[in-house]
Amino acid sequence: MRAVAVALVTFATFVDVVAYSIAVPVLPDLSRRLGASPTIIGLLFASFGVTLLTVSMPMGAVSDRVGRKGPIVGGLVALAAASLLFAFADGLPLLFVARLVQGGADAVTWVVGFALIADLYGAQERGRVSGIIMSGTSFAFMIGPTLGGWLYELGGVRLPFIAVAVMAIVSALSFLLVRTPTSMAPRERVPVRAVITEPAVAACAAAVVTAAATISMLEPVLALQLAGMDIGPARIGMLFGVAAVATTVLHPLYGRLSDRWGARRLTLIGLIAGACVLPVTARAWSYDSAVGFYLLQMAAIALVITPSLAYMAEAVSETGIGSFGVAYGLYNMAWGAGLLGGPAIGGFLFERIGFARLALWWAPAIVLVTLALARVRSGADKLPAEQADDMEACS
Repeated sequence: MRAVAVALVTFATFVDVVAYSIAVPVLPDLSRRLGASPTIIGLLFASFGVTLLTVSMPMGAVSDRVGRKGPIVGGLVALAAASLLFAFADGLPLLFVARLVQGGADAVTWVVGFALIADLYGAQERGRVSGIIMSGTSFAFMIGPTLGGWLYELGGVRLPFIAVAVMAIVSALSFLLVRTPTSMAPRERVPVRAVITEPAVAACAAAVVTAAATISMLEPVLALQLAGMDIGPARIGMLFGVAAVATTVLHPLYGRLSDRWGARRLTLIGLIAGACVLPVTARAWSYDSAVGFYLLQMAAIALVITPSLAYMAEAVSETGIGSFGVAYGLYNMAWGAGLLGGPAIGGFLFERIGFARLALWWAPAIVLVTLALARVRSGADKLPAEQADDMEACS
């Protein structure tokens, strides 16, 4: 059953996100014990993005050629190995190796997992399935830091990473032992350039960069803004937790809506909605108002994330190429680029012009990008007359 594949991919991405988020409360303390300065700790966290960006596209192409099961099992084994390296590292070089391996494992899990889903589900179902998977990952983001902190208190610095390693091995064995359906979509050996130069594919990637940059800009900047209002870390953490709960519920809903109304259309609507809410979020005057506005902000961003996963598969399908591995490799690279660029740009501007003016600059930029992307037409946008002409030309 295809549902088995969905369950396996959901669990794999869940484990991956738990592994990533567990590092938030644990790695800084572990690094300090090994003599790391704040700068080194920052570089350690950032090193995750190096392999995320460099591994995504090649592994997507490999999975197009050799199939999905082998690469995703390898990625989960690598995640387990990285977690064990974290647990037993006795020096900073090993921590950096572990973080780099973790970034590569993340790339493989997400790229190959969503390529498998695109293989098995048609355009009218991908949004719904993507929503289910993203709901699981939102739940992982919600519980990961708490779980990591609790295990750390219970069994020391090693226990959280050993627990993740066990979960990753269980996930890898599940892919090995449980029979999943064979691919419904053809996989082709095509040049990477043929995929990434398709206008619809590039447009989806640009939308993902924009959404990821907006999310990653907001997280540190909003936290700094609230801290300036004498709101403590516990309440700030609760704000992000409430947003995670909301998106856990919204992802499946948005997935179904994208199947009904079109993934590309909802992605663009989500970008515009996010741009409209951003200046209001920056004007929050109290903790309660910040919670309300941030919920609206994340509801809008979630309206980009889930449909965009289906949008990428849709864009590739319309080209007739069928290289979902490369496409989701590009998707992952776009997400990584946004995560790297958003905080850097946002922090630079926040320090110089403040949150309110930063939002007033950022929101129009989102609108301009969205208007540009709206001009990129896909096969799904053809008028009936144009479709008839195409059919006539083929007959």
